[in-house]
Amino acid sequence: MLLLIETATPVCSVALARDGEIIAELHSDEQNAHSSKLSPFISQILKQCGLRPAQLDAVCVSSGPGSYTGLRIGISTAKGLCYALDKPLIAVPTLQGMVAQYLTAHPNYQGFVCPMIDARRMECYTAIYNRQGEVRPVDADIIVPAIYDNYLNQNEVVFFGDGAQKTRDILGVHPNARFAPDFLISASGMLPIAQQKLRNHQTEDVAYFEPYYLKDFVAKKSVVRGLR
Repeated sequence: MLLLIETATPVCSVALARDGEIIAELHSDEQNAHSSKLSPFISQILKQCGLRPAQLDAVCVSSGPGSYTGLRIGISTAKGLCYALDKPLIAVPTLQGMVAQYLTAHPNYQGFVCPMIDARRMECYTAIYNRQGEVRPVDADIIVPAIYDNYLNQNEVVFFGDGAQKTRDILGVHPNARFAPDFLISASGMLPIAQQKLRNHQTEDVAYFEPYYLKDFVAKKSVVRGLR
């Protein structure tokens, strides 16, 4: 039994898998609600399936890049469960999980895939993959056509994720650019990678594992009167 947690983007998603199949899933795209939704979702999904936490075999969590706060909430919750239950922790890079989710849903697609997570302004956390794996490494890109022209000139590239729509006016002019506006990141998308990691005993050190932020966290200036 595998519990999967995804909190790297505005979507808070929890899924439960048994024998390689998703048996239950809950998600919310309510803004700034990860801290209030995640633990109740976990309790609810276990209760829904008639399971106790001790019956879990492992906990899988999306490891970033993504929202600093979302990653902290998801990973601290996953680590807490693993520590309390003495269960293995599996980490799936967020962009890889998105790719697995998209390619599983589109088994005949043979072009490039470009997951995008909004990193504010015109910047996205992104990489480029094909069915064989990563072809352009993860980076925080300020979106300009020159970065993607080499791939667009070779084949179709599908852009998806919460950062893709803001790039459409820039990248969408190329005839090989495709967009998937209905894509919604899901904890269930991590399942193929999580299963393989569990089989290969690729687990994390619960005490020392940290999110992959990619960029340093920069705190915003407080807007509360009287605070500086």
